[in-house]
This record gives sequence, C-alpha cells and structure tokens, in this order.
Amino acid sequence: MAIQSINPVNGKVIEKYKEETAKTVEEKIVAGHRAWLKWRTVPFEERARLLLKAAEVLQRQKQELALLMAQEMGKPLKDGIAEIEKCASVCVYYAENGAAFLKNGKVKTDARNSFVTYQPIGVVLAVMPWNFPYWQCFRFIAPALMAGNTGLLKHASSVPGCALSIEKVLQKAGFPRGVFQTLLVGSGAVQKIIEHPLVKAVTLTGSTEAGKKVAAQAGAQIKKTVLELGGSDPYVILEDADLEKAASICAQSRLVNNGQSCIAAKRFIVVKEVAQEFIRLFKEKMSGKKIGDPLEATTELGPMSRRDLRDELHQQVLENIKKGARCILGGTIPEFKGAHAFYTPTILTGVKKGMPAYEEEMFGPVASVIVARNEKHAIEIANDTSFGLGAAIFTKDIKKGERIAAEQLQAGACFVNALVKSDPRLPFGGINQSGYGRELGVFGIREFVNIKTVWR
Repeated sequence: MAIQSINPVNGKVIEKYKEETAKTVEEKIVAGHRAWLKWRTVPFEERARLLLKAAEVLQRQKQELALLMAQEMGKPLKDGIAEIEKCASVCVYYAENGAAFLKNGKVKTDARNSFVTYQPIGVVLAVMPWNFPYWQCFRFIAPALMAGNTGLLKHASSVPGCALSIEKVLQKAGFPRGVFQTLLVGSGAVQKIIEHPLVKAVTLTGSTEAGKKVAAQAGAQIKKTVLELGGSDPYVILEDADLEKAASICAQSRLVNNGQSCIAAKRFIVVKEVAQEFIRLFKEKMSGKKIGDPLEATTELGPMSRRDLRDELHQQVLENIKKGARCILGGTIPEFKGAHAFYTPTILTGVKKGMPAYEEEMFGPVASVIVARNEKHAIEIANDTSFGLGAAIFTKDIKKGERIAAEQLQAGACFVNALVKSDPRLPFGGINQSGYGRELGVFGIREFVNIKTVWR
C-alpha cells in the first residue's frame, strides 16, 4: 500500500512512498531498543551537544523545511519558517535545562541517604498530526531524547516528506543510529506497535477519537500515555475589555494555521453590552486576508490541509445555519482557479447550545460568536464544554483577569489579554476530552521517565 503526499493547493500528488512492512517495523523497534541500551548511558552533556547541533541543522534548513510544509499541508512559508525556528528553540531549551530538570533530588527520611532519580524508560512511540508537522514532533523529541529515551515516529500519512526529513535532521546532527526513527505506516498499524513489548509508552497529538483509541490500546498493555487532543477554546470578552485589541488578537488566534490548531480560539463569548461593537471590529479583522498559494510571500491564508476536511467543515457551517445561526462573513468555498482545499474566513453569530459551533471543534477558519448576559454567564458558557485545552479572558482589570484565568476558567492553559500559545518553558496540555499529561517545561521531560526512589 502506498502513502502519498498531495498538494492541498491543486490536489496533485507530490510523491508516493511505499508503506513499510510489519517485518521492517519489527526491525526498527528492535533497533530502537538496542540504541536505547547505549543511549541511556550517554552523559547529559553529550545529549545536550547533539540537541544543540539539531537546532543548528534546523536553522540552516528552515527555508527548505518550510517549503516542504507548504507543499504537503499548505502552511504559508513565513509561518513555516517560524515553526522551524520554534523547533530549534525547544532543542536549545532542553539542551540547556534538561540535566537540571532530571537531577537527583535528596529527600530527608530516616534513611542514611534517600533520593529520587529520573531514569529513561526505553522506546517511546509518538503518533503525530499534520497541522504543525515539525513543532508537534520536536516538542516530544527534545525532552524524550534528552531524558535518555529513544523515539519512533508514526506521523500523519499526509506529511510523509516532513516525517522523513525529521529523521534526517537528527542524523545530520549526529544522533546515533536507532535513537530516532520514522515509521511510514498507516493508522491501522499503530495498535500492533503499541502492543510490542519493547515499546514502553505512547504520546499522541490528534483528535479526541484518536486519543480514545490509543488510550484504550495502551491501557490494555498497562503503558503510559500522554494525550494532547482537540479543543474548543473559549475567548471571553468582558465589558471593560480593550475591544480593538481583543478583536485583533481574537482574529489572529482564529486564523493561525488557517484555523487548524487545537489551541486556536474557536468560541468567542462576549457580554451583551459590548457585543455589537466587538462583532463589528472582529468582522473587520477577520476579513480582507489574502488567500492564495502558500509559496507566495504575500499570502496570509493558505488552503486547509485536505479537501475532505474542508468539505466536512463546510457541512458543519451549513448545519449551524440550518439550526438558526447567522453567517455574517464567509461561509463559502472559493472558486478561483486551482482552489482545491481553500475555505474563506467565516463568522457565525447567534450560536447557541445544541449547535455544532457550540458543542464541537470547528477545525478551520470558522469563528463562533456567543453573546452572554454578563460576566458570570460568560464564564459559565466558556466552561460549558467537553474540552479543556486553552482559554483566554479580555479585560482591563488585570488582577481580575488573572483571578478568572487561575481560578474560574477550566482549561490547561489560560491567558489574559493574549492568544493561547505553547512555550518550551511552560507546561502544555489539557483536561477532560482535550487529553491528559503535559508536554514542555520541567513537567514534559518527566512524563516518560521512571521516577525512582533510592533508599539506604
């Protein structure tokens, strides 16, 4: 069976790859385990040196890798370059801090000496999505390899070129053979990989349904998982918010990666006193973006990653309208020449409970505006979701904003007067249907280690 990458701009096949056999997968798992037996003994200093080399390779090849992203999933070049630079930064971060995060910690007990040590566990499988084909992977790779584990990557089948290029980056940086390997297989092969006794844990970034399957499969084997899943992030705009700033940030967050981000803002909850003015400003900010070929420097929004996903999104929009929502911007499929998987920035107002835009994740450039009676009602609506990845609050009262973010909004990351984003220095992950476990920061590097007590 062939795995192929298709250009979302025109629908043309870029390249076809032969799916790896079960025998090849077995060989790679064994190779990963053998590499781990040596890698786990390599000093932190050497692991850090190689991560810094990987950062150098990424910086050197950022134009080339951004081009590959643009071709395989439609990300505009400037955004792709920024993504590669972020990957380099996470490599540097763990190179500089990983050893300290995993330093033995003494604990005073009745023993002569007792301490906690963090030991690598072995081969970790990463199941990764197409929307940030490098960042999603490197935020796993940097801490996992720095901790002394080895990695196997099952990337999204739509970005095989990106998947193979990640392995090449690490090879060029000088990582030993087998420390990180890409598996060119379909999703049907994942369960057998999870069941392999030499695979010790799984991390997945993807849809909630995919997370449920992987969690069940890993759970049956008593294997650790970290899941970063979907989201329907609420942005709450209070009466005292700077509406111009809020509208600009909200539009930016909704359109990042053409709306194809788990932590992109999805639901915009505004108190009724300022709803009309916010909607006016928000529409202004959402419209006028240049849609086109991601290879053109002036393009602000590229295509969605696949035509079938675009069509699914459009059906969601139509279903909302059928149930009473009003489309005040977009809601159409562009008809210019070669518009294979494009969708226009869209705003739905009058969104209510029971509509897809209220209940589901709209994975594309579609914004749902919900009007609340007051601050309390707005927060209730924000928390009225099965998800819990990110959230934001907009108010000029900074202390109140921080209090709401810290104590009232129910999500893994809550921002004040800013768009939700990941940062190598901060833990990242969700609650409820958005998953569990944390990536990045000190918590991320400790997810896939044996936190071991030593007593004498």
